[in-house]
Amino acid sequence: MEQFRAPEFGEPLAPAHASPDMVKMLRLRRSTAADLLGDPGPDPETLRAILEIAARVPDHRRVSPFRFILFEGEAREKAGQLLGDVFEANEPGAGDSRIAAERKLFLRAPVVIAVVSAVDKTHRTPEWEQILTVGAVCYNMLLAASAYGFAAQWITEWYAYDHRVLDGFGVQPGERIAGYVYIGTAKEDPKERQRPDVDALISRFGA
Repeated sequence: MEQFRAPEFGEPLAPAHASPDMVKMLRLRRSTAADLLGDPGPDPETLRAILEIAARVPDHRRVSPFRFILFEGEAREKAGQLLGDVFEANEPGAGDSRIAAERKLFLRAPVVIAVVSAVDKTHRTPEWEQILTVGAVCYNMLLAASAYGFAAQWITEWYAYDHRVLDGFGVQPGERIAGYVYIGTAKEDPKERQRPDVDALISRFGA
């Protein structure tokens, strides 16, 4: 893919970027279940570009209320060991096969990115606006992965909420996991899902 030069601070930018290809991608965007992902994943340069795009979101007063934790290579197995240990402690009656499955969760894709919500509650930008920014980061990451030719899924699952897992991953008090984004190559094409009836969601003030 063609090299891209990031704009300098204060550089004038186009207010819009008309792109039929982008419209098509947005209209066809579909997550691919983590269980259907595999190698290859993005190389380091592409992964860095995906993260840069993910971070390019509306952010009132430039709080940057988010950060990333990357799980790649053998680190995925180390993370999975923690998941298995915590799951076994939480579910003492679970069988060996179920515990083993939990240990393999991060092996479903070559790259897993935890998007950490690091809201600054002391900042004058409302907490809700900061949380919305973090959600936009996760979605931007899905779009960036797709644009670079990779499939991805944004999910949470139980290990986004377990305090022992969060402690093990270095999530600080007051931080939360907005989601884990799994990125790789699809082993099979995802099928279209049911979409909302947009007309039923629209109201017009004064009508």
